[in-house]
Amino acid sequence: MSSKHDDDLSTGPAPLTLAGMLLGARLVSVLLPGVIVFAVAFGAAAAGKGLPLSEAMVMSALVYAGVSQLVAMELWRPEWTWGAIAGLAAVTATVNARAVLQGAALQPWFGRYPKAVNAVQLFFFTDANWLIGTRYRAEGGRDLGVVFGAGLLLWAVWLAATLPGYLLGSLVADPRRYGIDMVMPIFFAAMIVPVWRGRRAAMPWLVAGVVALVTARLVDGYAFIIVGALSGAVTGALLDDDA
Repeated sequence: MSSKHDDDLSTGPAPLTLAGMLLGARLVSVLLPGVIVFAVAFGAAAAGKGLPLSEAMVMSALVYAGVSQLVAMELWRPEWTWGAIAGLAAVTATVNARAVLQGAALQPWFGRYPKAVNAVQLFFFTDANWLIGTRYRAEGGRDLGVVFGAGLLLWAVWLAATLPGYLLGSLVADPRRYGIDMVMPIFFAAMIVPVWRGRRAAMPWLVAGVVALVTARLVDGYAFIIVGALSGAVTGALLDDDA
């Protein structure tokens, strides 16, 4: 029989410790080579578009959204209109729309903390530390420092690697040339394997992937991200209702 103290620990706020942060940093360290190359690519793209070094560094520090920053550089122009700004905002919002569902999945874990703490946590929120945190919690972990530590290390490396990218120019302007664009998908696949819960639980992932691929072939732009994510979410909801 569990004691009242154990019940309080299980229902109270999750701990946020230095040990958890170090564990998160260690778990995400396998991604650092790919993150460095992507950051270098962003720095090179920013230099190619004529951004001052200070603006490129501030963008990496405050935006901290790798794919969105590279997409933004593709759409960057010397002169801006309100329509162009709105278009850029819409595209980057579409690319990052998956964070809405990711954040919702972590709400039960984050929800017991003050809004200020969650604001800091979510600033460092990425696909990588979301997946690390999700797997860690599925295995019984509660230390929120794992998510924070992983995101903080990725942010520091992303910011630091932007500088040499800017200075080196177009040396690694296209990560796909070196296969670096496959680092994140391979990492995600490896992390998902231990939390496999059978074919039924995999159905939303399968539906999301197929719908996203079909949408990408039929519709220009990044709408496939939202369409695929929503399709997977709806499939998961329907399966839960049938369970």
